[in-house]
Amino acid sequence: MAGCSPRQAGRTLLQAFLAAVGRLDKSLNPKDTILKLRQHVFTWTDLIHVFHLVVAGFWLTIMQSPGFPLKLLIPVLYFIAILIPLTSQFFIPATPIFAYLLSFYTSRFIPTDWRPSISVSLLPTLESVLYGANISDILTRFTHPVLDVIAWFPYGVGHFVFPFFVAAFLWLFRSKEALHFFGKSFGYLNFLGVWIQIILPCAAPWYELIHGLTPADYSMKGSPGGLARIDALFHGNGYTVAFSNSPVVFGAFPSLHSACATMEAFYISHFFPQYTRYAWTYAGVLYWATMYLTHHYLIDVVGGACLATAFFYLFLPDTLKGPGATAPPGGLPARSQRNKYEIYDLEIPRRNANGIVDAADFDLDEESDHESDDEEVDITYRSPKPDFDVPSSATPFARGPNGSATGGKFKPGNVRGHRHTASIASLIRGDERTEEGWSPRPGVGFVVPGSPLRSESRVGRDMETGR
Repeated sequence: MAGCSPRQAGRTLLQAFLAAVGRLDKSLNPKDTILKLRQHVFTWTDLIHVFHLVVAGFWLTIMQSPGFPLKLLIPVLYFIAILIPLTSQFFIPATPIFAYLLSFYTSRFIPTDWRPSISVSLLPTLESVLYGANISDILTRFTHPVLDVIAWFPYGVGHFVFPFFVAAFLWLFRSKEALHFFGKSFGYLNFLGVWIQIILPCAAPWYELIHGLTPADYSMKGSPGGLARIDALFHGNGYTVAFSNSPVVFGAFPSLHSACATMEAFYISHFFPQYTRYAWTYAGVLYWATMYLTHHYLIDVVGGACLATAFFYLFLPDTLKGPGATAPPGGLPARSQRNKYEIYDLEIPRRNANGIVDAADFDLDEESDHESDDEEVDITYRSPKPDFDVPSSATPFARGPNGSATGGKFKPGNVRGHRHTASIASLIRGDERTEEGWSPRPGVGFVVPGSPLRSESRVGRDMETGR
């Protein structure tokens, strides 16, 4: 929809939404889902659902809020959603994302005895060794309200909103497989990232600024870091409350903010290549924001981006490579990525305020007008010679409908009018026809006369002398 007016963009969105709704299975009967399950041919890849059941059972066991029996509503509602055909179209592909959200939320209830020790100096040491300096510390030495807002938008808003926009556009403008690919790759990326943060807990830069390199423990609250300046700017405390009660306080590595931004940039550049530059610009700004707001080291950003790259290409199916990536779903016409002016390297006509093409773009100079008048030829050409005794074409030698030569004098009544279409021969003036054998008669082929016999030559001379 690049280059479209707001009205055209809205019309395209409405058309895509109606087509997407039309593709949905609107059945509410669980028997349809059970029938599909019976007809399903199980493979080894279906064991992933067993893995999800085991992981969900573990988290539900240690979950303390909500307590028993309210927490049983989570699996009950999920199973109801996947039994109804209408909702199962969304909940089954989103199962990896639900697994990530469940792991992230319930990790706060892991007993302290089960948790590994927290590393405070690992990340700053690795950053100094690998990059020669503490890059994140350098980026935080100068702050400004304008920079705070620029960093806040992708880190504090885009990270939570942008995945929904990507999923919605994939559902509207791409095939069903593209949305399923999004659910798997995005969900398992975050799922593995949370488990790495649980198994390898590391302190973020904000901890080093507040506590130095003193040992950390799990009783410590999280910090909003540079987002505290956003709370002060908007006279609120939303980010302070959210990060202080974060389930994963020491989850600096890998940066899931950078991982999600990288994955989203891959989605946009792969499925909507016309927006590639904007997607990667967003990702680059978010990379900087994670360090500017003291939430991640550079090595965290690199680790998250590498993890996203691996998951994107690991889960990308062959059907979504090449032309399949930009193929529209059913119900939407295929559109060229470039308009006709770009394809043929033409200048796009200017339009006025009412959207009408400016007529000045089609004005021709006086010389071209004069040339066109001189070169104008009447396609309904009439021979300037009214005498039909001397043929000006090869009509006497043409074959009639019954296959016999017409011969004799030219009879205009035998020839149909030729007013609407013109052959090459009709565009040639009679005085310019130096060769015989051309005939503009429709339905009769051109016959090139051969060499006349001696008797025919004598008859021709007698006709010319009037004998």
